[in-house]
Amino acid sequence: MDLIRGLISFILHIDEHLVEIINIFGGWSYAVLFLIVFVETGVVIFPFLPGDSLLFASGAFAAVGAFHFTLLLVVFLSAAVLGDTVNYHIGKKIGTSIPPNSWLGKVINQEKMEKAEAFFNKHGGKTIVLARFMPFIRTFVPFVAGASRMNYRYFLIYNVTGAIIWVGICTTLGYLFGNIPIIKENFSSVILFIIIISVLPSIMGFIRAKLDKGAGKKR
Repeated sequence: MDLIRGLISFILHIDEHLVEIINIFGGWSYAVLFLIVFVETGVVIFPFLPGDSLLFASGAFAAVGAFHFTLLLVVFLSAAVLGDTVNYHIGKKIGTSIPPNSWLGKVINQEKMEKAEAFFNKHGGKTIVLARFMPFIRTFVPFVAGASRMNYRYFLIYNVTGAIIWVGICTTLGYLFGNIPIIKENFSSVILFIIIISVLPSIMGFIRAKLDKGAGKKR
């Protein structure tokens, strides 16, 4: 419970924690930011680390000179692309050999793998790009893409495209608007809003799936 509270506090008060990171690590702060985004996108069991909020807050800090904006974009872009690449290869390596009784095995089984493969064959590129803006799903999609043996070259194209769009939009918005007085004074509320907007598509998809399932049972 304390860990969950700590993570929520870290995400909602990411601006305060970035100050701590900069004060402690100085120039090595870029490496810390790289590591956070890399793990959040690259390790399927760490989907709860900050993504959108970190990019936005870092962009705001770049606007006041704490980070070099171009270097920040390069760091985040590299972390996002490499993270998804590693996640893809992890899924390809162990995705089909996960013990069925494990918690991950209950989430990912052969039937879901087959459905995921069919879905990626039809909507793969769009799925990978859109997933960048969805916490949790962002971490899960490249793993499933690898486990379902999605063509790697095809995956890589949309991996890079999605990373450019995600990093570019979130970091630039922070750079342009993060230090506007009303936003700066209500930074936690802005971050919470970003999180809600990010997860809204997945929530709507879940509700739609439940409604469709319920309608199917009534027929």
